[in-house]
Formats: sequence, C-alpha cells, structure tokens
Amino acid sequence: MTKKQRWTADRIPDQTGRLFLVTGANSGLGLATTRALAGRGGRVILAVRDEEKGHRAVDELVAAGVAPGLLAVRPLDLADLDSVRAFAGRMREEHPRLDVLVNNAGVMAPPRTLSAQGHELQFATNHLGHFALTGLLLDLLAAGRDPRVVTVSSIKHRQGRLRLDDLTGEHGYAPMTFYDQSKFANAVFGQELHRRLSASGSPVRSVLAHPGYTATRLQTRDTSGLQRWIFIHLGNPHIAQRPERGALPQLYAATEPDVRGGEFIGPDGMAELRGAPTRVRLSTEATDPGTGRELWELSERLTEVRFPVTAR
Repeated sequence: MTKKQRWTADRIPDQTGRLFLVTGANSGLGLATTRALAGRGGRVILAVRDEEKGHRAVDELVAAGVAPGLLAVRPLDLADLDSVRAFAGRMREEHPRLDVLVNNAGVMAPPRTLSAQGHELQFATNHLGHFALTGLLLDLLAAGRDPRVVTVSSIKHRQGRLRLDDLTGEHGYAPMTFYDQSKFANAVFGQELHRRLSASGSPVRSVLAHPGYTATRLQTRDTSGLQRWIFIHLGNPHIAQRPERGALPQLYAATEPDVRGGEFIGPDGMAELRGAPTRVRLSTEATDPGTGRELWELSERLTEVRFPVTAR
C-alpha cells in the first residue's frame, strides 16, 4: 500500500468562476491564501484596512503571474463596525453572490486599545468584526456555489475563555490572554454558526482552520517588549513555518470537496505547530452549545447584527 499523499496547494481544484473574499489579504496568511486561490483561477476580493498596502499586494501578485482581472482591493476596518457595514453594503451593490468568505484578518497582543465602538481591539477585530461581516453577507453566500465560511482560529484557542466580567480589559489587561480569548471566540463562533446553518437547512458550510505556528507580521506588528523579542529572535526563525505553508489549512477548508461543516483543519505535525492539513480537535469548551449561545447572543447585542438562521 502506498503512503497517502500529503495535501499541498497543488491539489486545490480549479476555482474558475468562484468568488472569494479574504480579510487581511495584503500580507501573511491572507496574501498566501489569495495567491493560491487566484493561481487556480478564483476571483479574490482583498479586504484590507490599508488600501495602499492592498494595491501593493496586488502589484506583487501580478508581477508573479496572477491575472490582474482576478483581484480587487476593497477597504475594510474590522475593528470599526461602521466600516464593516459600509463594506457589506458595497459588496451587495457589486456582487449577486459570494462563494467563500475567509475570515482571516487579525491582530495579536497589542497594548490595551479600544475600538471605535469601545470594544477591546483584539475581540473587536478578530471576532466581532468577522461575526458582523458574516451575518451581513450570509444571504450572498447562500446564493453561492459550494458556499463556505472559513474562520481562522489558533492553537491558542485552547487556552482561551470568555472574560464576560471584563471584556474590555478595564480591570486587568494582559495582551496574550485577550488574544487567546479572541481566538477562543473564533472557535466558538465557527461551531455555533455550523449548528445554526445546519438547523436552518442552509447550503453554507462553516469550517474552522488554524495555521499552526507561522511567521507573519502578526507576531511583530503589535506586540512589544519581551514577547516581541521572543517572536523575532527565537520562535519565528527556528520554529515557525512560512505563510505559504501556514495557509494550507484554510485553503483546504475553503476548497477541498470533502470538507464538512463544523470541522477544524490544522497542521498534522508535532503539537500542530506545522505540517500538512488534517482534521484536528477543538477544545471541549469551544464545542459547548451553551457557550455558543452565550457568545452568539452577546455578539448580536454588541454588533446589532442578526443572522437569518435559527438556533436548534
């Protein structure tokens, strides 16, 4: 018996005619995801906070051989719910459907900062912005071909919990603790969305992915002090994989035909730090329906976005 071939981007099926939306697409995992999808013929909307950086990313991709007609840059600040609503409105004007939403963008371990609506920045960007965006575009996704929502979580979700007594960190903020909370929220959201889509008979699949330990600007852009030194001098050079490898789980989740709703895709190597995509385990807490309902109701209240799906 021959050994099963490990999955790589070369195995992505032809994506001609499909429309993808990738948040945080101008660098790191988002750029690697965009490059792979467009390289297989998919049209990709690069949703970016900085339009200039988005256009530079497009220039880089075109120089590498990607057809420029497959790429479009649109401004989106996930930390600002007004920006999310404006972006969704423009999407609805420009497109009758959306095939895949990749909730990829994120911030990691900045000093305590509040969003435009007064939410802690990591929770606002990594979770609330993606929650609102998904809800506002869900009907476009329902009209798509093999539609999926891929939400990028982290190994660190297993250390996270919801700090409902202090969501903004006013009474005790630790950057990585609040990052873990945001990634836990991603995991809980992806699972609860799967439950609600299934109960409503929606054709949309909610799938989760994580990149293992991948060297991107995420670890060094917002972090400071000892944490930043560790990333720059120890973790990224010696342990981390490149973004092209780290993006494989979310690419698998977005394109592999046999992926099922509710699955969590991550690397198959030691401690899930690196490797080829495989199905991995969510924490027990992330799959708890009670936690899912609690986060869902909180997120609806904070974003004022209601999904056209029902709970079981």
